[in-house]
Amino acid sequence: MATSREVKKEARWLNPREMKAWRTYIIASRRMLEALDSDLAGYELSMADYEVLAQLSDAPGRKLRMSELAEIAMVSKSRLSHRMKVMEKAGWVRREECPQDRRGFFAVMTDKGFKAIERAAPTHVESVRNRFLDHLTVKDQEELSKIFDRVQSQLRGQFINEE
Repeated sequence: MATSREVKKEARWLNPREMKAWRTYIIASRRMLEALDSDLAGYELSMADYEVLAQLSDAPGRKLRMSELAEIAMVSKSRLSHRMKVMEKAGWVRREECPQDRRGFFAVMTDKGFKAIERAAPTHVESVRNRFLDHLTVKDQEELSKIFDRVQSQLRGQFINEE
């Protein structure tokens, strides 16, 4: 039987160009999320809350199955369940049993949740523009969309079903 050392592949170390691309992305994305979180703090929302509320506000009837919401928001079911508890306590969402499947639940945005995102949205959008979009050309935006669509497609589903 092969040991883990025998099966283990040789690491494919990053070259300087790859390292720069990776580190620049990590630092910029973390700083961006911190800044966006900070901007939403005045509305008592986190970026995670905002993302869930944004997805629900776009859904028909402001309602999605929990499993679908987890997939769209690209969070695990357990992480979404935790966020939902916090957001339920704030009065922004509620859970409803799925009549077709008694094991399934819907996440439903309340009027209070809609008002919360409605208040925060102008600040959030302005922050996204000032901190990100205004620094990119149209071509940059198109290229980034293509790049991250490709990355997202490859990652989708890898961490969604963790419990």
